[in-house]
Amino acid sequence: MALFQISEPGLSAAPHEHRLAVGIDLGTTNSLVASVISGSAEVILDEAGNAILPSVVHYTESGDVRVGAKALEEASLDAKNTVSSAKRLIGRTMKDLGNVEHVAYELVDDPQMVRIKTRAGDVSPVEVSAEILKTLAKRASDRLGGDLTGAVITVPAYFDDAQRQATKDAARLANLSVLRLLNEPTAAALAYGLDNEAEGVYLVYDLGGGTFDVSLLKLTQGVFEVLATGGNSALGGDDFDRVLFQAVCQSAGIPAASLSAAESRRLLSAARSTKEALTEADTAELAFTLDNGQAMAVALSRTDFNALTAGLVNETLQAVKETLREANLTPNDVKGVVMVGGATRMPCVREAVAALFGREPLTGIDPDRVVAMGAAMQANKLAGNTTGDDDWLLLDVTPLSLGLETMGGLVEKVIPRNSAIPIARAQDFTTFKDGQTAMAIHVLQGERELVDACRSLARFELRGIPPMAAGAARIRVTFQVDADGLLSVSAREMKTGVEASIQVKPSYGLTDEDIVKMLQDGNAGAEADMHARELREQQVEAQRLLESTHSALEADGDLLDAEERQAVDALVNALATAAEGDDVATIKAAIDALAKGTDTLAERRMDRSIREALAGMNIDDATFDRTEEEARKIDDHLNGVK
Repeated sequence: MALFQISEPGLSAAPHEHRLAVGIDLGTTNSLVASVISGSAEVILDEAGNAILPSVVHYTESGDVRVGAKALEEASLDAKNTVSSAKRLIGRTMKDLGNVEHVAYELVDDPQMVRIKTRAGDVSPVEVSAEILKTLAKRASDRLGGDLTGAVITVPAYFDDAQRQATKDAARLANLSVLRLLNEPTAAALAYGLDNEAEGVYLVYDLGGGTFDVSLLKLTQGVFEVLATGGNSALGGDDFDRVLFQAVCQSAGIPAASLSAAESRRLLSAARSTKEALTEADTAELAFTLDNGQAMAVALSRTDFNALTAGLVNETLQAVKETLREANLTPNDVKGVVMVGGATRMPCVREAVAALFGREPLTGIDPDRVVAMGAAMQANKLAGNTTGDDDWLLLDVTPLSLGLETMGGLVEKVIPRNSAIPIARAQDFTTFKDGQTAMAIHVLQGERELVDACRSLARFELRGIPPMAAGAARIRVTFQVDADGLLSVSAREMKTGVEASIQVKPSYGLTDEDIVKMLQDGNAGAEADMHARELREQQVEAQRLLESTHSALEADGDLLDAEERQAVDALVNALATAAEGDDVATIKAAIDALAKGTDTLAERRMDRSIREALAGMNIDDATFDRTEEEARKIDDHLNGVK
C-alpha cells in the first residue's frame, strides 16, 4: 500500500542511516521508554534489568534528585520531599484539584499551576515530570549508544490543550525533542494492530495508575482511524488503592485525617501490595505499622475487594457505553477489546469487560509495556527509519469540540469533537453593528451551546476592519489543530487582508473531571441547549432588527405620516417587550410583524436614495455601464417620477 512520506521535516534518514528515536509512556504511577531495535519494538531496561521506572522523584538533603525505585524507597521515610503521581497535578491549580487529602506532600497554590513544596524549593509538576523524562532519555541513550533524535510521548486521550502543552514543556526541560504527542490508546492499538495484522473495529480499555481512557479505533489496510474517545483521566488504579486505604481505616477505627504523611504513605503502599496480591490469590492480608509502633493487619478476600471497588469498575463501563453510543456502535460491533495499563490485571476489571462484550479481552501484550511499544513504532516512522513494508497511518481525533463565541453568548462550533487530526477548518463571520472596526475573538472548548457552559481557551482582537454596514464585512476565522492536538486560531478580514492570530496556550487549569462533565452535560442537556440556543438566536435577530429600525427612523422618519409612525412605533415596542421574554414563538412573530410593518418605510427610503443618487444626472449617465435590466428599472422609475 503506497502512502505519503510522514517523517518530520528534516528528519528523513539518509540511506543506511538509522536515527535514534524512542517512545515514552509517561505514566502516573510508572513510566517506560521503548525503541525499535532490529526491526521490532522493545522496552529498554535499566542496568538492573527493570523495564518500569516508578514515576516518583525524591529531593534529598544533599541537594541531589533521585528518580524511580530509589525515590520510591524514600516515600515512607521522607514523604514531604517525595513526589509521586505528578501527572495528576500537571496543568492544574489548587481550585481545580479540590480534595487533596491523599497527597502526602505539601501543595502550594499558584494562579498558573499548583506547585509542590520541597526542601529544594517549590517545584512544579512540569519540573517533576522533566526529571522522569531525563532519566528515561539517559537510559535510552546509554542503551542505544548515541544521542536521541527525538521522542514520541504518550498522553491520555482526554488531556486538553493545557495538559498537552505542559507535557511538551516538561520534555523541553529534559532537553528532549518531541516528535509527536500521541494518545495512549492509539499507541496501544498501533502495537496490537501491527503485531497481529488485525482489521476491524477495536476498543482500547486503558486503565492506568491515574487515568482511564477508552478509544474506538477502526483498523483498515494499515490505516488506524480513531472513531471516538472517552473515559475519565481522574480515575485509575490509584483510586482502587485509596478505596482499600479508606476501608482499612474504617475497619480499624482510625480517622484517615489523623494519619501522618509517613503513615499514609505506608498504608497506601500496603493497599497497593494487597491489591496486587489479590490478582493472583483469593485472600491476602493488609499489614502496616503506625508511627507509634502499633502493628495493624486486616484480612481481605477477592470478593471483599470486588465489592469495595464495584463502583469504580462501573464508572469505567459507563464511559465505555457512552463512547460506543457516540460512534453509533454496540458491543457486538467490536471485534476485540485491547486491555492496557497495569490496573487491567485486576480480575474484577477483566471479568466486567468480558461480561459486557461477551468475549475475553485481548491481553497478549504486557499491558504495562504496550503503550511505550506503540509510541516507539510511531517515533521510528517519524524519524524516517521505516521502509515501504511498514506503510501505516494514524488518524487521531480531537477530544472536545472547538468553536467561537457569537452574539447572544452562543457557541459556534468550528471543529466538532472526534474530528481527525491534524485538521484545519475555516468559517466566515460578520459584524453586528454599522461602522464596526474591530472584532473580539473568543475561542472556546466544549459540547454545550452556550458560552457559560464551555471552557474559555483564549481571546484576541482583530482590528482595522473597514467601517461598513452591519453584516457587510467578511471575517474568515481559521482553526488549526496540529498532530499533537494543540490549537492555533487566525482571523482575516477578506477585503483588506488585515489579520490577527494566536497560538492557543490556555491558562493551566481545566480538570479532567470538567472534561468528562462537559461531555455528560452536553448529552444530558442537549434538548435544553437547543431551546436556549434558539431563544438566543431570536433575541439577537430581534436586537439587530430593532437597531436597524431605529437607525432608519432617525434618518428618514419624515417619510411616514403620524398614523404610520405610530403603527411602526407600536411594533417596535412590541418586539422590544417580546425580546425580554423567553417565548421563542412570540419573539419570532414580533420580528415578522415589524419586518412587514416597515416595508412601506423601506420602499420610500429606496425611492429617496435613488432620487438623491440621480440628482443632476441625465438618463444616459444613469444607465452607463449598467445591465439592460438595471437601465430599464431606472427608466421606469424616472417615468413614474415625471
